[in-house]
Amino acid sequence: MNLTQTQRERNELFEAQAHIYSYLLNCATSMSLKCALELGIPDIVLNHKKPITIQELISKLNLPIEKTFHLRSLMRLLIHSKFFSIIKLDGQEGYVPTTASKLLIKNTSEDSQNVPNLFSFAKFCLDPAILTPWQFLGKWFNGSESTIFETVNGISVWEFANKNPKFNELFNDAMTSDSRMMSLVANDYHEIFAGVESVVDVGGGTGLNAKILLEAFPHMTCTVLDLPHVVADMTDTTNLKYVGGDMLSFIPSADVILFKTVLHNWGDEDVLRVLKLCRETIRSGGGKGINKGKVVIIDMVVDFEHDEEEITKTKMLFDVMMMFFINGKERTKAEWEKLFLEAGFSEYKITHNLGLRSLIEVFP
Repeated sequence: MNLTQTQRERNELFEAQAHIYSYLLNCATSMSLKCALELGIPDIVLNHKKPITIQELISKLNLPIEKTFHLRSLMRLLIHSKFFSIIKLDGQEGYVPTTASKLLIKNTSEDSQNVPNLFSFAKFCLDPAILTPWQFLGKWFNGSESTIFETVNGISVWEFANKNPKFNELFNDAMTSDSRMMSLVANDYHEIFAGVESVVDVGGGTGLNAKILLEAFPHMTCTVLDLPHVVADMTDTTNLKYVGGDMLSFIPSADVILFKTVLHNWGDEDVLRVLKLCRETIRSGGGKGINKGKVVIIDMVVDFEHDEEEITKTKMLFDVMMMFFINGKERTKAEWEKLFLEAGFSEYKITHNLGLRSLIEVFP
């Protein structure tokens, strides 16, 4: 009995060791992915049109032949992480893309601007300016700065972007990259915007969300509200306008006020202030009808009970990232509801099935 108990304890210790090592070395996965993106491996594998062998991949990458073994190890980790698959063909093993790797190709052509693609978002998350602050979590907890980014750089991420054009471009490209998924919302949830004549896209950046909506609903007019330096060089069109301003103090009137992955950037006090402003704007100038005079939020809703394990983990990672970098947070349904009711809204409706995010309609 004692021997069995001792063996069980040993097994638990070995399992705990493996668990600890796995998390300590997790950075190797993201750095391996960064390497694959820098080398252009997703593009090569996809464009090969058939399974590509390790020798063919080495040749296309123009790497020294002695790196074959090391590249094989890199690909093995990325296969385990579901960025690629491997199949056997004519007695040889070949790499093929997965849905994840297809989202990470360098999709830069004009005709693909609305095609879902996360290359720029990945590039932003793996940039040293974003990775370095994680090394200073302990210092941040013991300090007085609002965010870890401020601890490292002395200013907020927004001020940093305003003063560093390259970082600002990297950030805007990342948000545009993420917004390409908006095309799936416009196509699959047509009823959300059907009959809507005007939309204000708050924090809409360079206007990709608005352009996707206008492509699906050409009768609509869209106004993009963002900080002055973000929209300074943008050009208005007949049904697309850009307005520089601060959403904490001003939101233009429209049938629908849209926030796509914006409110998670802010703490509850600021979000409540914005929602109250939205309600005042809707009551004073919002349209009439089933789809008019409402707020549409595309953001995360944390659901520990129903979300799959990987979705839950990813939402928690985003929650930590929001908190440390911009003093924001990811919210549960109860936390969202509390904000809506305190802002004076009467009801809301949550539509899931958007992967990490949900679509929330909020009515005055």
